[in-house]
Amino acid sequence: MHGINNLLLLMVILLNFFTLGSSRLGACIRAVALQGAVISILPITLHGINGHSVILATGAFVLKGIFIPWLLFRAIREVRIRREVEPLIGFIPTLIIGALTTSAAFIFADNLPLIEAHHGSLFIPTALATLFTGFLLLITRRKAITQVLGYLMFENGIFVLAVLLSEAMPLMVEAGVLLDLLVAIFIMGIVINQINHEFSTLNTERLSALKE
Repeated sequence: MHGINNLLLLMVILLNFFTLGSSRLGACIRAVALQGAVISILPITLHGINGHSVILATGAFVLKGIFIPWLLFRAIREVRIRREVEPLIGFIPTLIIGALTTSAAFIFADNLPLIEAHHGSLFIPTALATLFTGFLLLITRRKAITQVLGYLMFENGIFVLAVLLSEAMPLMVEAGVLLDLLVAIFIMGIVINQINHEFSTLNTERLSALKE
């Protein structure tokens, strides 16, 4: 299972780079949905097939891989936008920063005093790299929907790290994390719809320029 876990985690890292380098919102949503589906398999591949792992994997797959992407596709259809055309930092510089932060995540993970079972594992560097990627999307993109994707990727990084501790964490804590994510997406959807009704743009930089 160690090789399967590393293969899945490598896919997560590649999807990080794809999302940083793409301006098409639809493609980014699909990438984040695929990333959510991939990491939802990790509890089973790491801890085996048991009730706890199956419930956690099923909940993560339904929310991250299906339901939340469906909400986001519905949102971009309603607001009629397809691309992130004016990022605060260009796509190539963002990719370079993403590559540097990913390298830093691997270097940092190599210097951690990990137990023998986690030596050679990609869990911790992948979790840190995905956290950084989500943060990059949040601070470098102007469209509110792209920033929602950044938040989702940020939470994906937390989820990957939590999988290592899932046997020690109560199920209610993990369910609470997923519920918080679902509620946040609902709230963001309401905000996006309200912005679309009230203003002619979803550019958060222009919205921040409004004064009372």
